[in-house]
Amino acid sequence: MSASGERLTRPRATADIELRHLSRTFGEIRAVDDVSFDVPAGLLTGFVGGNGAGKTTTMRMLMGVLSATAGEVLWDGRPITQLDRRSFGYMPEERGLYPKQAVLDQLVYLGRLRGLSAAAARASVTSHLERLGLADRAKDHVEKLSLGNQQRVQIVAALMGHPRALVLDEPFSGLDPAAVDNMADLLREHTARGVPVLFSSHQLDLVERLCERLVVLARGRVVASGTPEDLRSHSVARHRLVLSGDAGWVRGVPGIHAVDVEGSTALLEVVEHGAERRLLEEALRRGEVHEFSPQRPSLAQIYREVTA
Repeated sequence: MSASGERLTRPRATADIELRHLSRTFGEIRAVDDVSFDVPAGLLTGFVGGNGAGKTTTMRMLMGVLSATAGEVLWDGRPITQLDRRSFGYMPEERGLYPKQAVLDQLVYLGRLRGLSAAAARASVTSHLERLGLADRAKDHVEKLSLGNQQRVQIVAALMGHPRALVLDEPFSGLDPAAVDNMADLLREHTARGVPVLFSSHQLDLVERLCERLVVLARGRVVASGTPEDLRSHSVARHRLVLSGDAGWVRGVPGIHAVDVEGSTALLEVVEHGAERRLLEEALRRGEVHEFSPQRPSLAQIYREVTA
């Protein structure tokens, strides 16, 4: 069941979003430069990059809030229309809540603007508020809520009804761990019915845990994209070495880059083929080797590599 209790009665949304050669300039500044990637139906796609990388500008062009200098957005293989976009759930960077209006009344009003009947909007809003732990704050004015709870209200505004796609700019910002888990469950329910989901985040550990696909943006360009395993396969291999004695000597082994050395433990990158053999031979000559194992690269490591 979806948050509004109607998922089984609704058709699956199975279209992809495709961004093709999107660019946007502001005067002499090229904020987004020839960006192309897909947001496949039924998958969570994480959109990561530093401040000023161009993520928000790209999402605004996807949603038609900002016109593209060049390029296009496709929905279901054809140029997207404003009517298509009306069926999307969008959470912008700038939150658009009315501070002096009650939470429930405001969300029902926004649902009506999305084309829901009053009854359907109220049912969807009520269910989402319960899922996100805000049922007891439904009659409170937004300005009375903490920033984290205001974020939850904004999330409900994007998720209510049955959006055919979700485009969410930093949806997890300010949420506590329980709310993050609830939000993740809600997004998975949408992908289970075929909805493409694109969300940006600076929380790399969260993106790594949730997403089936990743897009990394730097200086307005896509510098990496694909599944987490795709990105890991192109990452620099690292190994953990644990010795019986001090490991400081590994810094002098040709073809080995010592990322970190602490006491008898070292994190290493093999930058020259065959260097690991020389390393192990030297380690065994000096004493015992307790561990020499490959390390699975984290998204944070991959991000640093591709954005350097």
